[in-house]
Amino acid sequence: MAKILVIRFSALGDVAMTVPVLCSFANSFPQHQVVVLSRPNMAALFTQVPSNVSFWGVDVKKEYAGIKGLLRLFSLLKHEQFDFVADLHGVLRSRFLSFCFKLSGVKVAYIDKERGKRKKLTSVENKVLTPQTTSFERYALVFKQLGFSFPLSFHSIFGNEKGNIENIRSVVGYKEVHDKWIGVAPFAAHQGKVYPIELQEQVVRSLSSRENVKLFLFGGGKKEVAQLEQWQQAYPRVVSVAGKLKMAEELALMSHLDVMLAMDSGNMHLASLVGTPVVSVWGATHPYAGFMGWGQSEKNAVQISLPCRPCSIFGNKPCIRGDYACLRQITPNQIIEKVGRVFLILFFLLPHFFIVYSDCISWSRL
Repeated sequence: MAKILVIRFSALGDVAMTVPVLCSFANSFPQHQVVVLSRPNMAALFTQVPSNVSFWGVDVKKEYAGIKGLLRLFSLLKHEQFDFVADLHGVLRSRFLSFCFKLSGVKVAYIDKERGKRKKLTSVENKVLTPQTTSFERYALVFKQLGFSFPLSFHSIFGNEKGNIENIRSVVGYKEVHDKWIGVAPFAAHQGKVYPIELQEQVVRSLSSRENVKLFLFGGGKKEVAQLEQWQQAYPRVVSVAGKLKMAEELALMSHLDVMLAMDSGNMHLASLVGTPVVSVWGATHPYAGFMGWGQSEKNAVQISLPCRPCSIFGNKPCIRGDYACLRQITPNQIIEKVGRVFLILFFLLPHFFIVYSDCISWSRL
């Protein structure tokens, strides 16, 4: 039996993207043990993984901050007698820890982020718009460096089942046979990835007006919670779960959604982990960068073509035009139509059908 330390501290979406790879590895090599080293708030992502995958949460910004803190962390970790270290992060902290293990004789492999190719993807001039290696593939290649090859095979952290939402019924209610549950996660870490709120509200207003449709709003910070509470008060059949549910409960709820509408964000990846179709909105970033959610189709991505796009891998750069046209030129009807098309794909599972017009969608019961 081999014992493997996997390092990925942040961010939420990137850590979430390790789950399909680690589950695939664990199922292919049940005799080996994997320990995931990440921040404590990522623990919920690993509660439904195979039994040979465990989680170790560490605070590298406070308790184990700086060189001295990382050395103390290494001192603890080395007693676990790891045979391999897979650095899936490739930042100073993870590389320092990995280097310590390497000096002690442990075989280490590092993620290759291929920054040169990404730079060409976001270049202002001579842009090369070609799909990059996905994060899932990059993570798997790290294991290949360590001598482990395996197919990526994953559907949901809940397998073929749905998550248990009995303990949050007071918040989410009950889903009747004809009901359609839609999740809406309108926020992201950077402005270049956030669809303008006033336009997003038009989407919420339209979707919530549909018969038998219930919207669940997801978000985090105080301003986000306040905005989502405002929409809940303004529109029918809209429930904000922001600040009301733990991550594990959000994942369980997401597994019951018929579709999730999200930005290029952590919530896109959370919904992907439970097998829920995602309509994703892309602005400064692009699916070609390799960060599309697990099992998601680019056909469900809402995006427009501009010469300057993509201008950023992570969406954290100021708009070179100054107007965020990549987001503002997306119309609410484009998003609404894309949501409807996802339901059309699920047609045989639903008692409703959708009539698609040139610029909008009407949902009618047969």
